[in-house]
Amino acid sequence: PLNFVHQNAILCETIKKEQKHQKLHKDYRVNPFKKMVVLASKPNSKVEDDTQEDEIVSSDQYINIFKKAREVPTEKYDYPQTESQAYGWFTTPLIDSDRSDIRLHHPRTMSEVTKYMDAAWRLKEQSENMQ
Repeated sequence: PLNFVHQNAILCETIKKEQKHQKLHKDYRVNPFKKMVVLASKPNSKVEDDTQEDEIVSSDQYINIFKKAREVPTEKYDYPQTESQAYGWFTTPLIDSDRSDIRLHHPRTMSEVTKYMDAAWRLKEQSENMQ
């Protein structure tokens, strides 16, 4: 059983640790990754022009931050930031597609087996729809 002095010492030590690692944030911003609901200002409020200009500047800054957060990584950065982003980063084809070149173009063709299975699937679907 701890006495009052020991409990007070523990409390003081806990408070010192909390204050040591505590950060005081003075710059508050809206999280651009969360869904935002826009509300209109009050119609009868008397707002000074200076505060409206500040709100316009801060809203422009917010809009820029919001747009930057919504950009695709290829628009944000010049090069991939992780190894996973490296796959599919450059989406432009290395060579132009030429459909007349049989080395690179392999269209679907119907063989006897695929024709038979196509007819079998159609027959199966028709018999299921009849029931």
